[in-house]
Amino acid sequence: MAHAESPRVESFTRHPDSYRHWRLAVDGTVATLTMDVDEKASLGGQHELVLNSYDLGVDIELADAIQRLRFEHPGVRVLVIDSAKDRVFCAGANIRMLASSTHAFKVNFCKFTNETRCHLEDASETAGLKSLAALRGTASGGGYELALACDRILLVDDRSSAVSFPETPLLAVLPGTGGLTRVVDKRKVRRDRADFFSTTAEGLKGKRALEWGFVDALAPLSRWDEAVAEAARGLADAAPGDRPAEGIRLDPVEPEVEGDAWRYRHLDVVLDRDERTATLTLRLPEQGGPDDAAAIRALGASWWPLRAFRELDDAILRLRVNEPEIGTWILRTEGALDAALAMDATLEALASDWLVGETRHLIRRTLKRLENSSRSLIALIETGSAFGGTLLELALLADRVYMLDDPDGLVEVAISPLNGGAYPMANGLSRLETRFLGEPERPAELLARQGERMDTPEADAMGLVTDAPDDLDWEDTVRIAIEERRSLSPDALTGMEQNLRFAGPETLETKIFGRLSAWQNWIFQRPNAVGDEGALTLYGDPKRPQFDWRRT
Repeated sequence: MAHAESPRVESFTRHPDSYRHWRLAVDGTVATLTMDVDEKASLGGQHELVLNSYDLGVDIELADAIQRLRFEHPGVRVLVIDSAKDRVFCAGANIRMLASSTHAFKVNFCKFTNETRCHLEDASETAGLKSLAALRGTASGGGYELALACDRILLVDDRSSAVSFPETPLLAVLPGTGGLTRVVDKRKVRRDRADFFSTTAEGLKGKRALEWGFVDALAPLSRWDEAVAEAARGLADAAPGDRPAEGIRLDPVEPEVEGDAWRYRHLDVVLDRDERTATLTLRLPEQGGPDDAAAIRALGASWWPLRAFRELDDAILRLRVNEPEIGTWILRTEGALDAALAMDATLEALASDWLVGETRHLIRRTLKRLENSSRSLIALIETGSAFGGTLLELALLADRVYMLDDPDGLVEVAISPLNGGAYPMANGLSRLETRFLGEPERPAELLARQGERMDTPEADAMGLVTDAPDDLDWEDTVRIAIEERRSLSPDALTGMEQNLRFAGPETLETKIFGRLSAWQNWIFQRPNAVGDEGALTLYGDPKRPQFDWRRT
């Protein structure tokens, strides 16, 4: 199958009124998200999304629904995910879309779906929003992976509906959204049973799926609605109920685009296609903003931390999906360090307020998305920067940090309490802890200096920067660093960065994204899958795939 030009995504902003593939209904503490994929509404219109198979557009709506529930309906305690299709929950990622997409698009598609499923699990852990996968039909591949991200899985016992991972036996690839890891690490299914399941295209039905731990409960079709309601009530009863029923409205996040410059309210993105760089500049307001919960609620989605990091999240996705040749992202901030620290003081003092708490969680997820992007990240701390507290995390996650050694001492950074673990990485550690694994006493030393301004020599001595050139060498040092990065193989850089960024403990999340980086950049390019006679290429064709039988 020839590779089509992968579609551009013109907007990552969605609203339930414009959903093409999902229906969201809220009834008190229970929300129901019904998958009803419009077969004719694929991105780019190139494929029919049969049997609730999905593409990136379907998952963008899913991600919007999860986030919207957290901010607009904080009183919802349970999300039921079901299907409007008869005897089908979800057939997984659309195979024709995968077979015809460029490799880069496939990887970014799988990365986004992984992050969306992690967000579903995060909603359960940090917001008390539990989820129930109500499988009134077969869930295959990515459809079952979506179910695995839920707290409980209910399968209809009708002698035909099954859960399955057909990727290995039918397509010569693997489940792309953490399915194998969640089966054995999250559900703790026995390895031999997981092996049988993952190599059996038809999967497992009813009783065996339950006995082996692939689902949590069965229900006959005759009492399906009653069983779903009972399971939802059970999850709701166990969820905390101290959040307000009504939240705030999330307005669209869209930049003004003029050529290669994107301008949001608080973020500027400038592309240099010759240098293959994107410069992202996050701009602080002059003041730190309100410091009481009522005033923040009145601002709603316009409150700076919430709006700014939603804009950063949107820019990350646009760059990932639409600009695959822009390999280096330069991270900058503009504003007053006092304003950054004042903002952090509010985020810390009001952490128990639901809206402030949700904003902190959104910032954490956005920082993780930045780290999971296969791009080189370079932070520049210079005159007029505001890398303090939360914004210092942007420098701490970068692959390299350059800080101007200003003779007047006007370039400074600062630590806040939020650098102590408010935004843990995928490995469960703070970025300070990860940075100083070999100096475990250093994070405590830095956190003891909360609010202090550190000039360049002090920041360099404390290990917060990679290099500290003076004003004579600054321009050449930064230019050479970017030119050197541009000259290296992007494949090698992706592998190198993924290995270096997540030092320390391994978690479910680091396994999922680490293995994604490895297998996506190997198996999905192997002739056994995508060659002219590969299994993914020939899917649906009566011709048998031809494999290279050598193990590597």
